[in-house]
Order: sequence, then C-alpha cells, then structure tokens
Amino acid sequence: MRQRGVALIMAIVLVAIATVLAVHIGTRAALDLRRTTGLAALDQGWQVALGAEAWAAEVLKDDEPDSDNLAEAWAQPLPPLPIDGGEVRGALEDMEGRFNLNNLVTAERTVNEKQVDLFRRLLVVVGAQERWAGMMVDWLDADSVPQIPEGAEDGTYLSQNPPYRAGNVLVTTTTEMMALPGMTREEFERIRPYVAALPVGTKVNLCTAKAPLLSALVAGGADFSDAELLASNRKDGCYPTEDDLQRMDPGGFPAISGFVGQKSDWFRAVTAVRIGTSEFTLYSLLYRNGSAIRTVIRSTGTE
Repeated sequence: MRQRGVALIMAIVLVAIATVLAVHIGTRAALDLRRTTGLAALDQGWQVALGAEAWAAEVLKDDEPDSDNLAEAWAQPLPPLPIDGGEVRGALEDMEGRFNLNNLVTAERTVNEKQVDLFRRLLVVVGAQERWAGMMVDWLDADSVPQIPEGAEDGTYLSQNPPYRAGNVLVTTTTEMMALPGMTREEFERIRPYVAALPVGTKVNLCTAKAPLLSALVAGGADFSDAELLASNRKDGCYPTEDDLQRMDPGGFPAISGFVGQKSDWFRAVTAVRIGTSEFTLYSLLYRNGSAIRTVIRSTGTE
C-alpha cells in the first residue's frame, strides 16, 4: 500500500514537471513566433519606407525651380495608403523653413552676431530662455572662451555629473541642444519645431518659415501669430515674399536680407509605416542640388 502511494506521488510529480515543460516550450515558441513576425514586419516596413523616400525624391525633382512654397505638390502630405498588412503615410517638410542652428557661427566657426540676434528673438517668441543662444554658440565655435554673460565652455561641462566637454563642432541633429547645462525636455520642446541642423550658410525660406520665425525676422514689424490667416495667404503661393518683408519692416530688412530667400535645397521626408501591430517611422534628410537628390542622413523612431 505504501509503495502504491509513493508511486502515485511520483506520477503526480512527473505530470506536473511535464506540464511545466510543455507550458514553457509553448510560451517560448509563441515568443519566437512573435519575435520573428516583428522582425519580418520591421524589414518590410524599412523597404516600404525606402520606397516612399525614393518617391519623395522624385517629387522634388519635378518641382518648379522658381520658388519653394506650401502651395506646391511636394508640400501636400501623402494620405494613408494601403500596403500588405497595413498602411503607409508620409510628408515632406522644408527644413529651410526653420532656423539653422549651425548658422550661429560662420564657416570659420566664429560668432555670427546677426544670426545670434535672430535666434535670441526666436527664443523670446517661443517662450524659451535667451541664454540658450550664447550656450549654443559656445557648443559650435572653435574657441574655448565662453560667451558673455551666458556662455558655457569646458569649465562648465566638466562640472556636470557625469562630466563631459563642449562639442566645439557643428551639430548634425537638433537634439544636441539637450546637452546644454540646464536644458530640460520641456524647454527643448518649445524650441525643437523651429530649428534645424544644416550646413552653415543656408537661408531661411520665407515661403515656408513657421510663424514664430517670421515674427523673429521682422522684429515686431508684423504680426504672424494668426495661423489661419498665414495659411490662407499661402494657399496660392509664396507669402511673405522678400518684397513683402521689406514693406513690413523697411528699417530692419537690410540686416536680414542676406540670409532670407524663397528657395530651398534641404528637405526632410517623414515616412510612417504600420504593419499589423508594428509601427516604423523613417526620417530622411534630403539635399537637392539642381535635379540631383541625395539622402544625407536617415534616422528611425526619433527625429
């Protein structure tokens, strides 16, 4: 009787172990299947996004050469289009409609005072602190002398926890502003929609510039805070033109005339792909040189 009891207990234990193993194997198999499905969706999404990027380049090639404005075909977003198992949507943005952070310095990486003044005005318009202008100059310039009174060079950065050094190089992404001491996510989000990281010397395209940047350009000469009015004025072409800006701010226009225009060479394609439950976003910085379009930087997930 006692032997039968032991045998029964052993049988129960063996069944329990077999059940645990079966559940473990089933769970692992389900996870492996889900992982494989996710990787396949990611690979498919990447290929779809590259196709959308190539389509964006073709749209830019066909663009009229006279000016780049928001009434043109390239500025119209791509509506959600069905693909196998999901959808794709996309849009092109003129990055010269933003303030180029690298313009805070010259090609020799010395301070560009006019651009610094413009950036200060932009910071005020968007409700951010003016001190970021001086700090950003020191992050970009070639020397180790802090801007007065709000600059920051190695001495400031080495006192951070953990310590690091000032960049002292041009930026390739606007997120480098997050390295400035005291910069918070909230403060950065106030600035982020209006800045770009492009080669030194690009001009602000008045036809596509965002309202806060236009307000900073005219320095109080006109009010662009009415988004609906601005969009309405841009339905049929470029607004404001250089002539418009000169009429709005005749005294201040000469100071900015050298770094505004109505054409652009730098665009960003944003492609969002959804396949099943997987989502994938590709950011592609495109450079247009005549009829030649090339991709300079790609990033996924974040700008």
